[in-house]
Amino acid sequence: MWMETKTEVGEASRSRASFSRRALNALLLCTGDMKHLDEYMQDKLFVLQLAVWGLRGVARVILANNPLSGALILAALYWASPWQGLLGTVGVLVSTLTAIIMGQDSAEVSGGLHGFNGMLVSLLMGAFSSAGDWYWWLLLPVCFGSATCVFLFSGLSSVMDRWDLPVAVFPFNIIIFLYLLCTGQDNPYFPHRQALPPGALEPNGTTLIAVEVIRGIPLGVGQIFACGALGPSLLILGAVLLYSPLLAVHALLGSAVGTLAGLSMAVRHGSLYSGLSGFNGALGCMAVGGLFFTFSWRTHLFAIASAFLSAYADIALCNLLGTVGLPACSWAATLTATLMLLMTGSLAAYRIPICQVMAPEHNLRSRSQWAAGNTAERESTDV
Repeated sequence: MWMETKTEVGEASRSRASFSRRALNALLLCTGDMKHLDEYMQDKLFVLQLAVWGLRGVARVILANNPLSGALILAALYWASPWQGLLGTVGVLVSTLTAIIMGQDSAEVSGGLHGFNGMLVSLLMGAFSSAGDWYWWLLLPVCFGSATCVFLFSGLSSVMDRWDLPVAVFPFNIIIFLYLLCTGQDNPYFPHRQALPPGALEPNGTTLIAVEVIRGIPLGVGQIFACGALGPSLLILGAVLLYSPLLAVHALLGSAVGTLAGLSMAVRHGSLYSGLSGFNGALGCMAVGGLFFTFSWRTHLFAIASAFLSAYADIALCNLLGTVGLPACSWAATLTATLMLLMTGSLAAYRIPICQVMAPEHNLRSRSQWAAGNTAERESTDV
């Protein structure tokens, strides 16, 4: 009797361990870049493939490359504002379909590289529109701007590839600037709100609510998608965590650094509370802290420095462009990350070739492989 009980307990223990392993393996399949999903979707319907490509484009906005992360982010946007969610969906689909019609590289299309700029353009057009939600005429500039992003991406990539640099969100920043300058604040068809400089004085300049400042740190991650609600912002952060825990940590860290930079410059409390002070710092920190550079204590400190530089540059650009009613968007983080990638010296040894950028954890494991390959290539060139 005792032996039978012992055997049953052992079998139950093994069954629980087996279930835990299966659950862990299933979870791991949903993390990282999910390359196995691309292989599975090769012979599926075009509509299903387009959905996966679009979801990758959604995730690319926050430097991730995971369709499940993209689905979570899209759900967060619909949660925060169904209108913004619809605009984002239209933007990513229009830009992806435009890239297909133009015959752009299939690997770039399937990787979502032609979708994220279009999505950002559509989200910012909606965020700055003063016509309110469900203003259907806004779909015209959304579609046109999203399609134009593909032309800019294709043209800029031929230039940036010479220095092994990503095109990033240069097309988005250019298009949104052109749109806001063309329409103007009082345009009868597409009116938009005027951007306010973060250094503008306010009546309660001496009162600061610490809880609201802390709340603004996760909101800084959501502001990458022009989302200012706490719940959806936490879901967006969870989507990044699903793709890469290391990237999620750097997103929060960069947003905190950006908030600290805003405090040091006495920016408007609204910028601190809403997360607008933190999102450029988050992007700058994420780009360096494991995505374009392999993670180490050197690159970690480098990422913090990048976050500070992005945040201070954003404050300066916001004050400058705010005088003419324009937002600084993500110019600060984009330019900072580009400069960081152009740096020489010992930190350049940690830089990952753009064509081999994957989830930070995978980059950490494969650094010795691509470093050895680059060394062999240099030696063969020297001979």
